[in-house]
Amino acid sequence: MRPCPHETFPALSALPVIHAFTQRVPGLDVKTDRETALARLGNPHTELRASLGLGARHFITAEQVHSANVAIVRTDTPTPMPGVDALITDDPRVCLGIYVADCAPVWLADPVRRTIGCVHSGKKGTELGIVTATIARMVVEFGCEPARMVAQIGPCIRPPHYENDFAAEILRQCRAADIGQIHDCGTCTAENVARYYSYRLEKGETGRMLALISLT
Repeated sequence: MRPCPHETFPALSALPVIHAFTQRVPGLDVKTDRETALARLGNPHTELRASLGLGARHFITAEQVHSANVAIVRTDTPTPMPGVDALITDDPRVCLGIYVADCAPVWLADPVRRTIGCVHSGKKGTELGIVTATIARMVVEFGCEPARMVAQIGPCIRPPHYENDFAAEILRQCRAADIGQIHDCGTCTAENVARYYSYRLEKGETGRMLALISLT
């Protein structure tokens, strides 16, 4: 099998982290329900983690219930972590993962405190302030300082393909939290269905991209 197509972002590549965002896997049938699609994507995603040197790390995902709930994770954290949409850690033995197919993946990192976060922020989660809540937990639990933190917004659905510009709201929330570096790739998933899965355009029967981050 060919390596799972993926991309990285310059702002994160400059930090002491390993990260990636998977793309559509050519030739893989994912026109099905979410759980079946994730099962079919299991091998490509596992092979990608291994190729990045993350194969031996504890891979933790979130249940993703469109909430504003954040979990601190360690090597003994269950996966998927129930009832949350964001994961944070300072443990280099774990790899954080968030699945999306139009909702925004948001990576957060404080390179001084060596603390990272991975967030699932769609329309509802953004309205509830999941990114704001994640930043606040990183500050309280790990002593992170917003001024030295980096935020990266990944590909997600955007106008005119969706009536709600939640990516713009995520940017606003990061600015309101005084994040030092805020980056938005500006890519719309629904505009690039040859590269990404789009829940809305494919009417719910599609795969999921995986946002990964781990400390070096």
